[in-house]
Amino acid sequence: MTDSDDPTPPDHLAGLAGMDLVRRALEEARSTARGQGKDVGQGRRAASARRAARPAARRRWSGPGPDQRDPQPLGRVARELARTRGWSPRVAEGSVFAQWSEVVGEQIAEHARPTGLREGVLAVTAESTAWATQLRLVQAQLLAKIAAAVGDGVVTSLRITGPTAPSWRRGPRHISGRGPRDTYG
Repeated sequence: MTDSDDPTPPDHLAGLAGMDLVRRALEEARSTARGQGKDVGQGRRAASARRAARPAARRRWSGPGPDQRDPQPLGRVARELARTRGWSPRVAEGSVFAQWSEVVGEQIAEHARPTGLREGVLAVTAESTAWATQLRLVQAQLLAKIAAAVGDGVVTSLRITGPTAPSWRRGPRHISGRGPRDTYG
């Protein structure tokens, strides 16, 4: 059996029992720690001093009226996020395609569809040349409807085309030439 396993207290603590023994051992441990430059309980006192130095944070309740901390509708939060991140122009451009049938009406939406938006020019493809001609005649009214729905400046003009044969051109740039020749037989 080693000294640390010995249940009998050291000689200077002999004769003490119960709480007296505990108090005496604690006092000796504190005095030993002070002698080594450590202050027992210093961590607890420092933490309580830091808490006392901070002003007490008061909880503010939102109360009966609407508040920015209340749950918000998803559409409002998405618009605010797009506005703060600078995405509003791109969102407005996308809403032209998403709301096409509501903006121009069901009848026009059945016969024409937007195909692209670049630098304010909306490309619209009609299902027939007759519909393309009709859309060109009401182009000013369509621009007004689009501006009212998604905002001014998003769409500045329309480029209305009818159905066309498949094009061999790919991309925005083209080199003049004979194009594809008889490659089918």
